[in-house]
Amino acid sequence: MVATDCASGHPVYLKETHDRQRACDIVKASSSLPYVSKIVWVDGRPLLDGGIIDSIPVMRSIEAGHATNVVISTRNYGFRELGKDRKIPPFVYRNYPRLRLALSHRIRAYNQQLQLIEDLEHEDRIICIRPRKPMQVRRIEKDVEKLEALYEEGFALGEQFCETYGKYIREETSSKTK
Repeated sequence: MVATDCASGHPVYLKETHDRQRACDIVKASSSLPYVSKIVWVDGRPLLDGGIIDSIPVMRSIEAGHATNVVISTRNYGFRELGKDRKIPPFVYRNYPRLRLALSHRIRAYNQQLQLIEDLEHEDRIICIRPRKPMQVRRIEKDVEKLEALYEEGFALGEQFCETYGKYIREETSSKTK
């Protein structure tokens, strides 16, 4: 899981397979949104959501040597965040200037990652599952029909992925375990 180190402003990649409490702390840190969640301490490090600095950690996966990398995107091809990055005032996270800097470049960094995903997809270095058209569901959506339509689209895309790539990925995985 990826989290953002508030002190350094860099991503931290963590995993845990034995200690249940540490695993819960890592999950909590990697999903703790800035401004609305408290900073979570793991291994003596102050952490927040990994999406601040590495929203789509596909390069981490490629660098780790994974031959097949699948990105599941919630946004259609060509989507870019249209908002503007803003300088974070010094009183916000006053003890974490590197976090403020990362937050002030958040939109630019996210759009660069979206471009990277499209470039890697064109180079056939990754497989990307994404909606075909712009998402009509907002962050806090109450329209059940919109939510069901999005669910159905995602389910259909997952089925299509399994039909197209399932055999290939199973063969690749089984050849590595031999």
